Parts: sequence; C-alpha cells; structure tokens
Amino acid sequence: MTDRIELPQGTLDLLILRTLQPGAQHGWAISERVQQVSSDVLSIQQGSLYPALHRLERRGWIKAKWGTSDNNRRAKYYELTPRGKKQLEVETEAWRKLTAAVGQVLEGA
Repeated sequence: MTDRIELPQGTLDLLILRTLQPGAQHGWAISERVQQVSSDVLSIQQGSLYPALHRLERRGWIKAKWGTSDNNRRAKYYELTPRGKKQLEVETEAWRKLTAAVGQVLEGA
C-alpha cells in the first residue's frame, strides 16, 4: 500500500473541480475517484470534502441537485457550472506553473 500524503493547501478545490469535469457525481464518488486515480496516495476526508463542496457551490463554481445513487439512496449530485469550468482552467494553469517552478528549485536550476 502506498503511503498517503497530506494535500497541499489550496489543492482540494482543484481536485474536486477536475473530478467533476466529466460529469455530475455525489460526494462519496468524488472522494473515491480522487483516491482511485491517485493510486491511493490522496484521500479526501468527509470533514474536508463537504465544506469544500459547499464553498465551491457558494462561489458559483458547482451546482447541486438531489438524485438517487447506484445503491438506491438519496444523494446530492454536484456538477461544474460554466464559471467552474473557467475556474478549473485557471487553477490548472496556476498548478502547472507552481509545480514547474518547485521542480526547478528541487533540481537546483
């Protein structure tokens, strides 16, 4: 099993937005998808996930609607808004610049 690491400050919003890019998902599915795609390195705890989802909703980057999950339970599904899609582009570009700059410093450039 891979050791899990703490999410750097400010990356949770980016991960949520990216996970919602293909389409609407409920909170548990968002958390599971991040963990799956990261090969179990990243884990989003419910205590962080749901406040982040509410924050993104207040900012107008995602919207929520009630639906039925795969196991026939009522669940709130989140999806990107047009503003959220734009924000995903902005945050992705900022992340790429940041990681490139950190990489340069680590390599001694």
